[in-house]
Amino acid sequence: MYHKIELIGRLGKDPEMRYTPDGKAVVNFDLAIDIGKDKTMWVRIVTWEALAENCNKFLNKGSLVHVEGTLIPDNTGNPKVFKRKDNSYGSVYEVLARRVTFLSPKVNESDYSSREDYADLF
Repeated sequence: MYHKIELIGRLGKDPEMRYTPDGKAVVNFDLAIDIGKDKTMWVRIVTWEALAENCNKFLNKGSLVHVEGTLIPDNTGNPKVFKRKDNSYGSVYEVLARRVTFLSPKVNESDYSSREDYADLF
């Protein structure tokens, strides 16, 4: 079977960079997607290796992106369920990104004067 998902939204906070024990880069970020008047859907995006490093370098809170990838369900095929600090439960859709297109430049990025300066890196 095959599935693909495409999303356009803005980062809710700066990307979170970490490394696996074997040194692979992984970046997570939360994407806010407007789905109607005063309604927002949140999706957790997961990126790996070179894509992760580029997302960490060039994206920040508020960046507009187009994400292509696949859903990552829990072991029952549903969104992942988690327990909040206040002991209530929530669920989150996770997407493994295969491609992230930067639709807006990084705010306060002094190394680049415009989006065109770094668009061809990806």
